[in-house]
Amino acid sequence: MAEAPHEPEKLLTPSEVAAIFRVDPKTVTRWAKVGRLSSVRTLGGHRRFPQSEVFQLLAEAQSPRTQ
Repeated sequence: MAEAPHEPEKLLTPSEVAAIFRVDPKTVTRWAKVGRLSSVRTLGGHRRFPQSEVFQLLAEAQSPRTQ
């Protein structure tokens, strides 16, 4: 039985990530520059963010902090 082809991970634009976090898209770009969120560059030089990592960061931001 053949395996199903691996689907590439969905990539989000800075605007999409900004809408999820309710911040300005430039804030998302700054997060990428300081390493808070990883990104890949398109052939045109635009940033794209892995959807799974975005939602993981969102979950961490929403979870209560333990001391």
